[in-house]
Amino acid sequence: MALQGVSVVELAGLAPGPFCGMILADFGAQVVRVDRPGAPGDVSRLSRGKRSLAVDLKQPRGVAVVRRLCALADVVLEPFRHGVMEKLQLGPKILQKENPKLIYARLSGFGQSGRLSKVAGHDINFLALSGVLSKLGRSGENPYAPLNLLADFGGGGLMCALGIILALFERTRSGKGQVIDASMVEGTAYLSSFLWKSSKAGLWQQPRGENLLDGGAPFYGTYRTADGGFMAVGAIEPQFYKLLLKGLGLKSDELPNQMSMTDWPEMKKKFADIFAKKTQAEWCQIFDGTDACVTPVLTCEEVSHHDHHKERGSFITDEEQGVSPRPAPLLSNTPAIPSSRRDPFVGEHTEEILREFGFSQKEIHQLYSDKIIESCKLRANI
Repeated sequence: MALQGVSVVELAGLAPGPFCGMILADFGAQVVRVDRPGAPGDVSRLSRGKRSLAVDLKQPRGVAVVRRLCALADVVLEPFRHGVMEKLQLGPKILQKENPKLIYARLSGFGQSGRLSKVAGHDINFLALSGVLSKLGRSGENPYAPLNLLADFGGGGLMCALGIILALFERTRSGKGQVIDASMVEGTAYLSSFLWKSSKAGLWQQPRGENLLDGGAPFYGTYRTADGGFMAVGAIEPQFYKLLLKGLGLKSDELPNQMSMTDWPEMKKKFADIFAKKTQAEWCQIFDGTDACVTPVLTCEEVSHHDHHKERGSFITDEEQGVSPRPAPLLSNTPAIPSSRRDPFVGEHTEEILREFGFSQKEIHQLYSDKIIESCKLRANI
């Protein structure tokens, strides 16, 4: 796999950090998740392919354990607000002095500097400050966040993973590590560069929800079907719009011009009335194989059974019969080989990880005795 041989120490956190670590693990990195003893584990359920080390970072000797790991690791990934790692004596200045090749990835909401760097927040707050949330929502309604996907996972975890890969590549030339300041606010804004770059093209001149790509156009939106399902329509180009009208049983010469914005509300009502007369399956049969850009809105339960996804193996099943997306993108020579095992219990691999990083059995026994580390090996074998 592409990241085979790369050693990552991930400080346990919520959603964005675990996702970033899972991407690295899926593509071959050896990821050690540092958990707090007694913690419930990764509530985000994004620890595929990782191993867990339970160590008490409130104790200096616990911190010393993690420092020894980082001295031999390629990457450390931490998800805390600015200053937390420094208080633990695990900041980049200390760790990179001990390991100049270490890539230190800092994934936070507001970044490592600025007046908000120590303030709490969640996806919706980061999305709001990125400017992107102001563009999301229906006409006349409040802005709304599309789940916690954009900031947490797109502008956060995924952008941080990109930074780590870039730093690993640069290290092949300089031999040195570097610090990655991955701000979810900035990552989300960067992910949405199209909004800024296209602002002078007239795409966003109307109020929110009344533009070409935000639900204003009748040919770019979703419609309810007779059986309560939905169809997604994205027939922007004239040739695709023509096929959409054909499938709906409409004639273009009897309708307003496609780009007549004043007619869009009425056209949306017309399209909605037509879509409501047939089931989702019936509309799929009409549009399947055409370039009308009309597709069913699949539920998470339906998506893995879709013919296209089955042909490509787009979804995978783990040993507990849980279904999830196959890692993407698909590399021709070194594709990801995601683990099919369950997520690790907290401390399940404590002892084997410490041995791999050079701890003697005597040291490990002493750390157990002093309650610096924890293991749930017996629980894992039940």
